Amino acid sequence: MAGSNEINTSECKRIVPLNTWILISNFKVAYNLLRRPDGTFNRDLNEFLDRKVPANTTPVDGVLSFDIVDKSTSLLNRVYRPAPQDEAQWGVIELLEKPLNSEEVVPVIVFFHGGSFTHSSANSAIYDTFCRRLVNICKAVVVSVNYRRSPEHRYPCAYDDGWSAVKWVSTRPWLQSGRDGKVHIYLCGDSSGGNIAHHVAVRAAESGLEVLGNILLHPMFGGKKRTESEKRLDGKYFVTLQDRDWYWRAYLPDGEDRDHPACNIFGPRGRNMEGLEFPKSLVVVASLDLVQDWQLAYVEGLKKSGHQVKLLYLEKATIGFYFLPNNDHFYILMKEIKTFVNSNFQ
Repeated sequence: MAGSNEINTSECKRIVPLNTWILISNFKVAYNLLRRPDGTFNRDLNEFLDRKVPANTTPVDGVLSFDIVDKSTSLLNRVYRPAPQDEAQWGVIELLEKPLNSEEVVPVIVFFHGGSFTHSSANSAIYDTFCRRLVNICKAVVVSVNYRRSPEHRYPCAYDDGWSAVKWVSTRPWLQSGRDGKVHIYLCGDSSGGNIAHHVAVRAAESGLEVLGNILLHPMFGGKKRTESEKRLDGKYFVTLQDRDWYWRAYLPDGEDRDHPACNIFGPRGRNMEGLEFPKSLVVVASLDLVQDWQLAYVEGLKKSGHQVKLLYLEKATIGFYFLPNNDHFYILMKEIKTFVNSNFQ
């Protein structure tokens, strides 16, 4: 079925919870409308179809949020944090006047949204909800990052913007916590956001900026060679190889192939990771994601390079399983993330 643009809907429905199937199927219908065969993208229609939600300085489910523009990039970052119990402290100005906690450590998760480098944003409704859940479950602050998207902005724009956001987060006094007065940073992302998290973590390691951990949710990796999982799962669970190829052509520099180091991390042109002070990683792989072979190769590459990595391999999970709390995989994932971001401080 390689090269097909058809999705096996009956196969999906047997495995995926109905609400999740409807949610992701609707995304895929929209995505197919937005991509053009000539490699261009209907950005105006995308902005119309992408349901966005405002920040809430009045807490929703115990979490408040506010938007701040990073002056170095002119891009919006959305900050989520547990709401103070005292309603008088709900104003944004007050939140920016003092550290998160002078005694206990509060992890700060810098989150890069997915969308294959092309879709979605920090204020997309689906990611707004996911970030709120991270705050509640992990007792953390989440900074959701906007980055310039392809095909209008190709490699390395997303990495540049992600790196700028992490540097910005690291210098915010109001994100400091613990007796050491540091900003305790973790990186997290799904799909292309997971890819960005890896590359930003490399830049942080090279620059000496401390990142405590990397959380990659079915990260978008690849390579020129077609793997067994790509051939076996092409078109069966929401994604086709034709989809993936379009997004890589839209993001990578003109004339490049999928063995570019942005895509194929440990490929023939990949960076040597040995000796790099790279953070520990939690890599989440869904067994029905067609690029899982590349994700598993990434885990092995980290191990061979001497880095600490934990693989969470979820049987019969598809992409996007974490968007709705209607499956066991969601709760397994959240428990793992909570343990991962708090293990440094116990």
